Amino acid sequence: MGKLKALVLVVVATMLAAAPVSAVAEEKIAVVDIARAIFGSNAAQASLKQAEQGESFVGLRAKYEGSAADLQALAKEAESKRLTWSQEQAVEHQKKMEYAKADAELAGRKIQAEQQQLQQKIMQDLGPLAQEALKEIIAEEGISILLRAESVMVASPENNITAKVADRLNQKTK
Repeated sequence: MGKLKALVLVVVATMLAAAPVSAVAEEKIAVVDIARAIFGSNAAQASLKQAEQGESFVGLRAKYEGSAADLQALAKEAESKRLTWSQEQAVEHQKKMEYAKADAELAGRKIQAEQQQLQQKIMQDLGPLAQEALKEIIAEEGISILLRAESVMVASPENNITAKVADRLNQKTK
């Protein structure tokens, strides 16, 4: 039985050695991070910059920073004076701190929501152009297997076409 296993292994090894390597060599594998390509494009960066300088975003950021500063000032005050306060003063101060914290958290959530909404809009606006750019690069380079970058543990830089997609997207959005 042991000789039969050895013979089968020799036959399999011989068959594998004789298999044409060209079938593997012809496959061109590439990886792409389409979101990184989109957000790395000039059009997306301009949209992000414009939104950050917009009146509503600036106002939200100012509200967040103001509330965070108030909270910090109240915390310092509590640290230095809490031993001299009556119980009522301590409770009142704690209430002020909770209000300031709630204001900061609310402004932070609003900022996050605005950013997510902007990211979705950018993906909707530039997604079709990015897909078009990706298809062009796949055809030009003869890529037969395309993988998402987040699905790949290791890839050499020459196999990553994310920057090429971003460049092509820049050309399409001039």
